[in-house]
This record gives sequence, C-alpha cells and structure tokens, in this order.
Amino acid sequence: MVPNFRRLVLLSAVVASPVSAQSFENLEMLDSRISAALGAGIGEPGGAAYPVDRRLRLAACPQAVEIAEPAMGALTVRCQPLGWRIRIPLVSNGQASAAAPAAVRAAPTVRRGDQVELVAISSGFTVSTLAVAEQDGAPGDRIRVRTERRTAPVIGQILADGRVALPGFN
Repeated sequence: MVPNFRRLVLLSAVVASPVSAQSFENLEMLDSRISAALGAGIGEPGGAAYPVDRRLRLAACPQAVEIAEPAMGALTVRCQPLGWRIRIPLVSNGQASAAAPAAVRAAPTVRRGDQVELVAISSGFTVSTLAVAEQDGAPGDRIRVRTERRTAPVIGQILADGRVALPGFN
C-alpha cells in the first residue's frame, strides 16, 4: 500500500507542477494597453469593439506585446517570442456601438419552431414542402430549416411573404 501511495504523490506532483508553473497573459492589462494605443475606450468610436475574449489562455509574453496599426477594421496584438497573435475588431467612427446594428434589424417574422413553406423557385417551376425553422429570422435573413427530424438542416433565405427559399434556383 505504501508504494502505491508514493506513486500517487509523485504523480500528483508531476501533474500539478506544469499547471502551477504556467502563467497567462493578464487580459485586463492587455485591454488597457489596447485602449491606450487607440486613444479610445472599449465600445467607443475608434476603439476596440469588444474586450479581449476572457476564454483565451495566452501564455505570458516575456516582453511587451506588439500592437500593430489598425488595418481592415481590426487591430493585431502579437507576442513575437512566443508566436501568438490575436485580432481585435474595432468600432468604426460612423458606428456608435457594436450592438447598434442588431437594434436596427427588422423584427423576426419567422420564429424557431415555426412551420414554414420551403420553396425552390426557378423560371420554369416551383417546388415546395413544409419545414420547421431552427432559427429566428426576418425577410432577407438566411436561416436553418429542417424537413424531418432525422434529416440534416438546409439553409434558406426568408422571403417577404414568410416562405423560405433555397438558394441557387434562379
């Protein structure tokens, strides 16, 4: 019994040491550095659209992280010695907040669980069947619908009349 106990203690010491020795980048400090580099706070015009994702476990960079100039609507933050790189989306100057587009969107006309008519429309024919919506959506949105529980969902576009059209039948 004693030898097994020693193995268990030795095994727990070996397993616990890498976890306790490993440190991660302080994401709150990274957010502060990003805001300072941009001259705008998170969610403000010209600033980062969102804070750094708290689920990330970036290894602590041994030197100061590099913050590149904004390009294509995002900012690149990298740790050259360790080789990690993340991109942070930016709030455009014409957009008050990152949540604004969702508030402007039309109210959903199709709700998850609604029965909808799934159609394939062409110049020479129209084929339709009933399906169940797996997502909410407004006219023009693409949503998943399923014709039977056992079949894979298909993606269609909601039409103004509430039907869902399959793409590629023009």
